[in-house]
Amino acid sequence: MKKNLFIGCGTALVTPFLEDGSINWEELKKLLEFQIEQGADSIIICGTTGESATLSLEEKKQLIKYTLSIVHKRIPVIAGTGGNDTKSVIELSKYAKDVGADGLLIVTPYYNKTTQKGLIAHYSKISSEVSLPIILYNVPSRTGLNIEPETCLELSKISNIVGIKEASGNLSQVAKISNLCQDNLWIYSGNDDQTLPILSLGGIGVISVLSNLVPKLVHNMVFDYISGNYTLAKDTQIKIIPLVNSLFSEVNPIPVKYALNLMEYSVGEPRLPLVGMTLEGQAKLKAEMEKLQII
Repeated sequence: MKKNLFIGCGTALVTPFLEDGSINWEELKKLLEFQIEQGADSIIICGTTGESATLSLEEKKQLIKYTLSIVHKRIPVIAGTGGNDTKSVIELSKYAKDVGADGLLIVTPYYNKTTQKGLIAHYSKISSEVSLPIILYNVPSRTGLNIEPETCLELSKISNIVGIKEASGNLSQVAKISNLCQDNLWIYSGNDDQTLPILSLGGIGVISVLSNLVPKLVHNMVFDYISGNYTLAKDTQIKIIPLVNSLFSEVNPIPVKYALNLMEYSVGEPRLPLVGMTLEGQAKLKAEMEKLQII
């Protein structure tokens, strides 16, 4: 059985920006302290929700180092170091290790993509160069590439590949991964609306967008399920569905940044090509937040 990086709620944190588009370090500290105070079990920095696609290499390095300095080992910090160039992924992953990251979240290559054989070669090369625990990130809707269950099985044989963030939306695939890999590949839900279904298939947590707003709620939902309070966990999962739908009604992280601004955090607007949320989307998201008394 492999050691997991965390159980429960890992928050895929937004990157706050100032009006000029630079990183708002003061606000990032506030967000990190809010997450820790409210019970998040891990922080994922420089992920999709953190707008990794439009962060420069230097900004990613600064974000990882700064986050580690603020969190100061209170909870695990997992650095998003994935990309579609294996050599560049290794470079950033080595940096994350050097500055003290607890683990890596590495998305599948995108655009150039690869074959399943290529995926095994890509992740094998990274894992041989960097000793940190690695969570695979499977999100075919964004990358155009799916990690097949049989590929997960091969990758689970590598000692420092310890988990997968499963955001394929395919619960049958998740079940097959769980069956094939057992305790050699811990499964995290990558979709907030599927947290409980994935827990029921052997998952141990969620890497969440929703927990940017309500980390305590997401943490409690996971641990209610784990501790056997199935009805309470189910009720929470069902209750949050309308809010989750609003958070994903436009491209992530457009809605969650709008929501955090409503909560009086100054996270700014997303970087282009992402734009601000539509007025219709804003109204629906605000209404759902009010229903749950988030604002």
